[in-house]
Amino acid sequence: MRFTLSSTALSSRLNALSRVINSKNSLPILADFLFDIHDNVLYLTASDSENVMKTQLDLTESDGNGRFAIGNHDLLEAVKGFSEQPITFDVDMTTNLAKISYQNGLFSLPIENADEYPQPQGMEFAAHEIVIPNILLAENINRTLFATAQDELRPVMNGIYFDLTPESLAIVASDGHKLVRNRLMTIRSEQPASFILPKKPASLLKNLLGKDGGDVVIRFDERNAQINYGEGEIICRLIEGRYPNYNSVIPQNNPNLLTVDRLGLLAALRRVQPFANDSSNLIRFHVEGGTLQLDAEDYDFSKTATERIACEYNGQPISIGFKGASFIEILNNFDCPEVIIKLADASRAGLVLPSEQPENQDVVMLMMPMLIND
Repeated sequence: MRFTLSSTALSSRLNALSRVINSKNSLPILADFLFDIHDNVLYLTASDSENVMKTQLDLTESDGNGRFAIGNHDLLEAVKGFSEQPITFDVDMTTNLAKISYQNGLFSLPIENADEYPQPQGMEFAAHEIVIPNILLAENINRTLFATAQDELRPVMNGIYFDLTPESLAIVASDGHKLVRNRLMTIRSEQPASFILPKKPASLLKNLLGKDGGDVVIRFDERNAQINYGEGEIICRLIEGRYPNYNSVIPQNNPNLLTVDRLGLLAALRRVQPFANDSSNLIRFHVEGGTLQLDAEDYDFSKTATERIACEYNGQPISIGFKGASFIEILNNFDCPEVIIKLADASRAGLVLPSEQPENQDVVMLMMPMLIND
């Protein structure tokens, strides 16, 4: 079997697929890319057994159909430095060898029987479906992924929760200390449905989406999801279990409203945070009038820091403690010029919102407070 294709197109597809492959695999063949040539189209697959990633590209020419598997590392290293040029595969199924020729040279690699490559589980007939614009899904994964947990005792917290209701699609993540909830008002369903997307396929999508227009189609049942994103698809096993009632932890009445320049607050936190205690990372927020004061201290090493920044504040004077690193993460995941911080008292969660909500969206991030000693 012989086929020819673009070297740069092959390299870009293989680089994307390689992110799903683990360094150590339960099956040796999972260290391979699966090549499937059919009707002048190359279908490429990579898998770690729980996540399967597929893509395809048109061939310049081919003389037949066939399937084989080839090791990911050597092939990636060989093609990644090529300039744009045709690259030709001569595959001998008898000797299990692929000869790859290009403009100035030739190399050969062993191949394996494609029948040994595991096939992904099919979707149930009554699977649910969500259609969401590519760029919108990319934005929401980028805004949410940082808040997922790494909790062996509560695996449901280790992914992004998609909650489809008659009112909206909520995309949620929380590690118990911070929470992000994005509601997309234009996506809804009379039949409520939900799933928890694990961190790895979410990270893969974060790198793949947002590069073009079009829609992403997510089909899912109780155990698996199939995500079609234009030039390929991801099939993944979902996290099973009941996600906590995230709405119940979001306070509905935080009357003290603080409006502040996002980049100014972010820069101030970065200057003050190194002076906080290493174990607690506590930063004290004191707001009164038109001034927000940030205080950090580590008496074990005789370190303290204070910085004041201008703000707009409508409420009673308040002092509240937050974990500096987490607050920096929250501010980093907004792209608005100003943020609104809603506070109630030192023991209730603070809410951080963009000064202007994205169109047809409702974005809120929550930070649990830390105990401060006055």
